[in-house]
Amino acid sequence: MQLGNHWHLAYCTNIHRGNDWAQTLASLETHVLAVRERVGPDRPYGIGLRLSDLASRQLSGPPVLEAFRQWLELHRCYVFTINGFPFGHFHGARVKEEVYRPDWTHPDRLAYTNRLFDLLAQLLPEGVEGSINTAPGSFKGFGVTGEQQARIRDNLWKCIDHMERCSQRHGRHLSLAVEPEPLCLWETSGEMVRLFQEMEADRPGDQRLRAFLGINYDTCHLAVEYEEPATVVAALRKEGIRISKIHLSSALQIQPDQAARSWLRQFTDDIYLHQVVARGGDGTLCRYKDLDVALEQPLTEDEWRIHFHVPLYAECLAHGRATAPHLLGLLDILAREPGLCSHFEIETYTWEVLPKELRAQSVVEQLVREYDWCLDQLARRGVVRR
Repeated sequence: MQLGNHWHLAYCTNIHRGNDWAQTLASLETHVLAVRERVGPDRPYGIGLRLSDLASRQLSGPPVLEAFRQWLELHRCYVFTINGFPFGHFHGARVKEEVYRPDWTHPDRLAYTNRLFDLLAQLLPEGVEGSINTAPGSFKGFGVTGEQQARIRDNLWKCIDHMERCSQRHGRHLSLAVEPEPLCLWETSGEMVRLFQEMEADRPGDQRLRAFLGINYDTCHLAVEYEEPATVVAALRKEGIRISKIHLSSALQIQPDQAARSWLRQFTDDIYLHQVVARGGDGTLCRYKDLDVALEQPLTEDEWRIHFHVPLYAECLAHGRATAPHLLGLLDILAREPGLCSHFEIETYTWEVLPKELRAQSVVEQLVREYDWCLDQLARRGVVRR
């Protein structure tokens, strides 16, 4: 939905199953319209669309795309952002580190992302910018070489070339939002700064770098890295890196005593990767690939932060809490500097694997409660009226 200023708020439809276009459209008709009726029936409703590679190919057919444009008009909905991170299946079967494949070394990742920009440029309302978030280069566990990193940067430049042509052709401004994530090639704000410095060295003086490439600030991911919003924003501002999109999300934060570790076992699953960043008493950080790996370690750290997206309204947990203070700290900054970013997306995709104590009665109910939480927090900061 469009808020009182230039902000656009949506939830990411990657919470729903759907690998082909028929399944994706069914989730829009079943879930998105139900949420829209509860949270914004009287205003144009923004959709944060998730398209797999297969769905993007199917939607690219002119009759299919035109039918979807008519569907959007009929229901007074609009698409302003697309999640281009997961390439294939995202629910119901093992994803884990495969979610990063193909990574940005592979031409399929480039072709998929370019196709998403072609679609987005044709779906965007006039006067609205478009954003697509994407995988953070690769996964460190894949053993990315220096040569492969150069190939990744070259593919990102090729995507920028495509975005420029697409923007000129359709008269829409587009932005690619790289999404740092724990244990990935780019997982911290510092590594994002280094990426931009390296890309600038590849093509010195090319102003399109900062015009078309930015960061998807996922508040779960950077909270897991023990980063602070003010420090992140200052580092990005100093380097001239735009915040193209913000994922409103929270992670788990605990003191890993025996009771908390026992409670955490219900969060392990065979679907998603739940990276853990542990902090010792001296401030040193230790990273574990997955939660089950961390749970096998001795009790030595003072704090764990776990990459498990929990509902935004679930701030107090049985053992520990959510990392909502990071998200709220960013909202405080945005209330003072509303021009910092205009795209906001609720992204709690874990509904199917949430423990019963955190799972709402239905996915629609969870999403409505998350919208209410977000709108309430924005109203407290004077950004919107309720």
